[in-house]
Amino acid sequence: MEEQRRNRRNLVQNIIITLLSILALSLFAQSQLYNLDLAEGYNDNGSSQAVRALPASDHLIAPLRVAVTGDYGRYGNIALTTGDNGFIDPLGRCLLEALGSARDYTSCAAGDFFQALGAPSLYYDFLEPLPLSVLAGLLRGGTDISPREDITARRLLIAAQDSGTVLYLWDGSKTCLRAATAVSADSLLDVISRYELGGAVFALDGAADSPERNLDICSLLPGEPPELSSFTLGSPLASTDWLLSALNFNPRSRTRHTESNGTELIMDEDRTLRIRPDHTVYYQAGQGTSLRIEAVEELPTLREAALGAGTLLDGLLSPVCGEARPYLQSLYRNGNTSVIRFGYQINGVPIYFQDGGYAAEVTLTGSAVTALTLRFRQYQPSETPSLLLPLPQALAVAAAAPGKELSIGYVEQGGECRACWLSN
Repeated sequence: MEEQRRNRRNLVQNIIITLLSILALSLFAQSQLYNLDLAEGYNDNGSSQAVRALPASDHLIAPLRVAVTGDYGRYGNIALTTGDNGFIDPLGRCLLEALGSARDYTSCAAGDFFQALGAPSLYYDFLEPLPLSVLAGLLRGGTDISPREDITARRLLIAAQDSGTVLYLWDGSKTCLRAATAVSADSLLDVISRYELGGAVFALDGAADSPERNLDICSLLPGEPPELSSFTLGSPLASTDWLLSALNFNPRSRTRHTESNGTELIMDEDRTLRIRPDHTVYYQAGQGTSLRIEAVEELPTLREAALGAGTLLDGLLSPVCGEARPYLQSLYRNGNTSVIRFGYQINGVPIYFQDGGYAAEVTLTGSAVTALTLRFRQYQPSETPSLLLPLPQALAVAAAAPGKELSIGYVEQGGECRACWLSN
């Protein structure tokens, strides 16, 4: 009898031990799955130098201003992006055809550009001078054409001339070019006929003694300023583990500490990441790099550099920046080094920082991403609208700085971001 009780007791103990072992294994597995989730994207292969190629997106989104001129006035839009359906067709489609068919550019004077603005025409202002191939890449389907990389333009104009059309390119300062296009005059007039004309003017349209003539003559002035919201600034980097994983850093790195000025320093072999309290992030690659953009050759074309950098930043900034999106501001190349800078825009209206800085800077050596500067922001809609000065008062204020361009943009001030008239 005693032996039977002892056997039952041993059986119960064995069952309990087995259950506890299973429970321990289950808890261990769950903890490992949790840790794997935290480190998702990190290549733990004994080296932090694994190369990850970033495929270029089909197109970038950029803010621009457009004007449509007919015989009886102008239509203007100063809050538009290249991704808006209202731009893609017909304005973007017409520009794409003009860029794809233009041949044999010849020099002309800026005065020729201004004169052509008075003819039936389509006007495009991309805010900053960019290589022609990059401008084409901003258009839906523009990666299928290959305009020249050695031509830089900010303002483009398709104007009727004789029985055809001419494409004008102007960088906004010294260089102005023109070339005939395959866009027919009838096609141009058909596009113009789709718009209600008469609501916008250029500064050059003003009389000699009018306040508009104090401005840069290509200042595009709407009949009625757009109704724009204001925004508050949130906390885009409440957690940074996802950012480390995205840049191929181990979120649980032991070489991670906070400096006396509040900057968090993370090191992974010879790569460094600095996260400042103001949400500015600095990335420096080492001898072996973990990020590359996609390119056919080791030295990417300017368009490949712009699209690759844009794809990288869209993945890093867009998930946390709220209503804003990054857009390409400038691209410079010296030897095999390319520097690409981006700003933020909301629904086609650019955002400006009071220090004159930029949202992001990508440095490429060949196709390798060797340095990054990221100014993280999170723009959240406010119930308070941005109240703009009426145009006459804005013109009166702008008269104090003659020759400047009058435009509308968002400006950060304190914890808010509001639209206002800008003279720049």
